[in-house]
Amino acid sequence: MAGAAHCSLQAKRLLLDPKFEGYKLSLEPLACYQLGLDAAVAEVQLRDDQYTLDHMRAFGMYNYLHLDSWYQDNVYYVDQFGRVMNLSVTLDTALQKPREVFRLPTDLTACDNRLCASMHFSSSTWVTLSDGTGRLYLIKSGKRGSSASEKWEILFNEELGSPFIVAHSVSFVKADAHSLAVLLLRVEKDELDTKGSGFHVTLEWVTIAEGKEGDHRYEIIKRRVLQGKSVPHYAAIEPSGDGLMIVSHKPFTFMQSESDKLEENDDAKVSNEKKDPLYYWQQTEDDVTITVHLPQDITKDDIKIHFSPDNICVTLKDQPPFMEGKLYSSVDHESCTWIIREDKSLEISLIKKNEGCRWTELIIGDTRGEFIMDPSQCSEIAESLMHLTSEVMNPNPDKEKPPCNAQELEECDAFLEDGTSLCRFDGDSLKITHIINLGSNQYLFSVVVNPKEMPCFCLRHDVDALLWQPHSDQPENMWEHIATFNALGYVQASKQDKKFMACAPDYSYAALCECLRRVFIYRQPTPLATVLYNRKEGRQVGQVAKQLVATLEANDPILGFQATSERLFVLTTKTLFLIKVNSGN
Repeated sequence: MAGAAHCSLQAKRLLLDPKFEGYKLSLEPLACYQLGLDAAVAEVQLRDDQYTLDHMRAFGMYNYLHLDSWYQDNVYYVDQFGRVMNLSVTLDTALQKPREVFRLPTDLTACDNRLCASMHFSSSTWVTLSDGTGRLYLIKSGKRGSSASEKWEILFNEELGSPFIVAHSVSFVKADAHSLAVLLLRVEKDELDTKGSGFHVTLEWVTIAEGKEGDHRYEIIKRRVLQGKSVPHYAAIEPSGDGLMIVSHKPFTFMQSESDKLEENDDAKVSNEKKDPLYYWQQTEDDVTITVHLPQDITKDDIKIHFSPDNICVTLKDQPPFMEGKLYSSVDHESCTWIIREDKSLEISLIKKNEGCRWTELIIGDTRGEFIMDPSQCSEIAESLMHLTSEVMNPNPDKEKPPCNAQELEECDAFLEDGTSLCRFDGDSLKITHIINLGSNQYLFSVVVNPKEMPCFCLRHDVDALLWQPHSDQPENMWEHIATFNALGYVQASKQDKKFMACAPDYSYAALCECLRRVFIYRQPTPLATVLYNRKEGRQVGQVAKQLVATLEANDPILGFQATSERLFVLTTKTLFLIKVNSGN
């Protein structure tokens, strides 16, 4: 983490509503349409050896319904015959059956250890697709959602090792060549992990570029692997392909190749060569003494020292200042002195203006010196801290100042070694450049508001849910608070059977579904057409936020859940449901 900028998320106060009164249950009917599927969704059940929480999060809770954010109300899924099926909605009352747009070349049922098929829409004309067996397809689709111009053509098809799912992908142009960057997620056996789950999580960042011969062939130009101990909540590549952002409970690090390891070892050797301190300093309650070892050719006439109440400047032989900067605390500059001792060392005495004040550094920000503590000061500090320590657990509980007893700590007092964090990795240095400790800000879901930007992520802040838009090209405003769903953080915590969460790209509502049948919709506050008064306070209420509940006519588990500005799409094993939430403009 050395060198990483520790940042924080800045919420916009204008987007917060401290006077939000809660959601009112609305009984208004919701139009719900359903389409029977010709073939069941290609659901893959977890095997007996996929027993960890990470397997459940990555594959057991996988969203089998894919929303194409480049085209309005356009969803895809893969059925058990390996067909990529598409439903494009223009009019709810005239729904067409899902149509086949592509068929995977491999027989999915022939592979025993396969994962679920996965896809991601890299751009308006490119799709990345995995069949769940370890093979990656790059497909040029043409303009999607229109049967006339949509034709899926494979331009890259390669086996990339053990099975994976596609977590994210982007399409960009660099050095006049079209490239795609794809993020592949795996949960792999870890033979070295004897105390944990026995598995680790890897994110492989693959960059594929068009060849320079002009034959439109695509080939892998770079493969990088990150490894961690938990499935990331959020992982996305920047639109330029230059960086990567990850939200995870446990940290991820890049796994280095052998050549990278040799280079880093050489750098480490150089940095580990211990440099002697430039100066040494000691202090008492009244003064500070600085000792500097002088070169042999330095005489008294070569030394120039300037004292001021808050600064010091030491120059040797007309060279740039040897020591210069603001002192930790003020000094009586007229009483400060210096001498050259017999061992050819320079001794500077500074008289403290504030007697008894203990300095924690000499010159603010200068780490080239070394503080030497007097033995009497060491014993004095140790004695003052003695009542806080003991070799036995709470030896004298009736003591006036008892030591800390770990047995009395509550669960909330425990310090977690790993906490949820948001990290930004640089694609060239493979190091973390920015890090945010999310602490108690629970991750809720992600949504694509603008397909040309990175996906937004929603975090719980107190009782609310705040939506954040990453801006990789704006270092000063890398994460922008763009919307708030009032009290959603509190509400979703009470839904113990929730499976998926989503929100409309225009922030008009948020929604969550349970594993079976029920869907909850939370609209943003809207003005009232009639006059309504708060009975307790006797004041007029201007707007109300509504909660709506839809119950699906199906007993199959919900496998997919996506939200657009007008509709909710809910996928079960054999049925695709459409819930009309907002009417179009």
